[in-house]
Amino acid sequence: MTTPPAEPPRASDRTVWNRVLALHTHVERKLALELQRRHGLGLSEYRSLEHLHHAEKSELRMQDLAERVGLGQSSVTRLVGRLEAAGFAYKDLCPSDRRGVYAVITDEGRERYRAARATYTEALSSAIDTFADDPGLGPTVHALRAAGG
Repeated sequence: MTTPPAEPPRASDRTVWNRVLALHTHVERKLALELQRRHGLGLSEYRSLEHLHHAEKSELRMQDLAERVGLGQSSVTRLVGRLEAAGFAYKDLCPSDRRGVYAVITDEGRERYRAARATYTEALSSAIDTFADDPGLGPTVHALRAAGG
């Protein structure tokens, strides 16, 4: 009777997670640099405009925006303040609950988002491609791309 071939040893979850984090750090850095250089937008600002652009009525409650962007309430308040100062968004009170505050994208914010979207997509693909052949991160890139369909 023959024994089935042994499966190759699996990387520990910690090793896999560290690879994902390393890839994430490199990609986020590239995205942030390109968005700032080409469009004067920070990564969180871009992502906020993206969420507002796709939201129903082009608005989100501040706490919903904070959750989607991965920021705390005070951080998202400062972020929306920067968007407001740039003319890309404004704050609006909820008509049914005066305590509720919405962030609303402006036409100028929508235009900035559309202009930056191509840069984001291009920088994302470029950053990921950079690590596709890296011995440490390449297998993670290929696995993530395969999982994404």
